[in-house]
Amino acid sequence: MTPVTTNMTSELSELGLDRQNAAVIGRIPLTGGVAHVDEQDDGRMHATIRIPSHHLAWEPSVLVMPHGGDLDLDLYNDDEDNHSAILPCNGDKQWIWLPTRSHGTATLNLDGPGLYWFGSAIANNEGRGLMGTIAVLGDVPDEARLDRPTQQRP
Repeated sequence: MTPVTTNMTSELSELGLDRQNAAVIGRIPLTGGVAHVDEQDDGRMHATIRIPSHHLAWEPSVLVMPHGGDLDLDLYNDDEDNHSAILPCNGDKQWIWLPTRSHGTATLNLDGPGLYWFGSAIANNEGRGLMGTIAVLGDVPDEARLDRPTQQRP
């Protein structure tokens, strides 16, 4: 996985996520940085997300996939509190319990481009919870496109 980018403004701008999605990702107070997944030779992708001690944020809080597919995700709770993870996946969301100082794994399938929310369902976490986004880049296949005018692209 690429190192976490702490200057999220430039990274989100470079990915085009601060323009067409400005009402969503460009305005969410994410504090855990941006990282790109590692892609294996067989097309599977891998990433690691942590909850640092006393931060109440995912690190990274924005994970970028170059295209849809399978993602093997390692989650670490380095915090002194219990957390959980609600993760997006085609078919049904996944839920993982992350007790204090624990590790969990998930295999997600996100087959289409878009922004996928993930978070923690434990407590209020300073009024906003632990929020994160998986940005899947790419275009929708022709057979899945809606019959509407062409949209402006960044």
